[in-house]
Amino acid sequence: MAATALPPLPPQFKSIQHHLRTAQELDKREPVVAYYCRLYAMQTGMKIDSKTPECRKFLSKLMDQLEAMKKQFGDNEAITQEIVGSAHVENYALKMFLYADNEDRAGQFHKNMIKSFYTASLLIDVLTVFGELSEENAQHRKYARWKAAYIHNCLKNGETPQPGPIGMEGESFDVEREEAGSSSVHSGGTTQPSSSTYEANNIPTSNFTGIHIPPGAHAPANTPAEVPHNTGDVRLTPEDFARAQKYCKYAGSALQYEDVSTAVQNLQKALKLLITGRE
Repeated sequence: MAATALPPLPPQFKSIQHHLRTAQELDKREPVVAYYCRLYAMQTGMKIDSKTPECRKFLSKLMDQLEAMKKQFGDNEAITQEIVGSAHVENYALKMFLYADNEDRAGQFHKNMIKSFYTASLLIDVLTVFGELSEENAQHRKYARWKAAYIHNCLKNGETPQPGPIGMEGESFDVEREEAGSSSVHSGGTTQPSSSTYEANNIPTSNFTGIHIPPGAHAPANTPAEVPHNTGDVRLTPEDFARAQKYCKYAGSALQYEDVSTAVQNLQKALKLLITGRE
């Protein structure tokens, strides 16, 4: 990890504090994800304010951290190739989401599962570094952030949360900061609240009944539809080959987490694309 310490976080960058906190937490066990969390924070910070002296100083130090990490992990394909990095971050986010979703559906409500929901939503934010979010990822982010706040509030108020997707039409969650005893990290002069703290203005309040959230991580995959045979008339474009390669990369990344279901689904998508020319 980079030795460069960050200066105090400017107030303008409040919205990226949790992404930086997540990067800190993942530095040792998931440095690739930590790198992209910082890259997201850097890109977002540049859009917010790149002119104010304190903001420029902060972004400069953050850039130093990114450059140091690039040198340290320069031989890692997930750092040098965005398509591999995207698959890596997406699969880790899904892993966090499915862990929390499993716990939620089993009625096991605790701080780790709340934090996993919220961290998953932050990592899906990070996926915007690679382009626009898929509809599925956008829904997962919205649901995960809402679930984290809902369960957090229930436990704080001594109530029992309802497991699984539920409709909360018109209800808003007044999410306060954790009690003073909650852990916070002081690094380089910057105090960053734990990722298990939630900002009320970021919590969606719409009805989630209609959103499809997949069952637990170990649920069997749906029986795949039969893939049509190639008639020999299909002409693939360079973009088709690039998309097929992307699905294969996703499958390879999923296998690193022993996530067979996700690997199979992505390989099926690649196969269908190569055979039919359609996704």
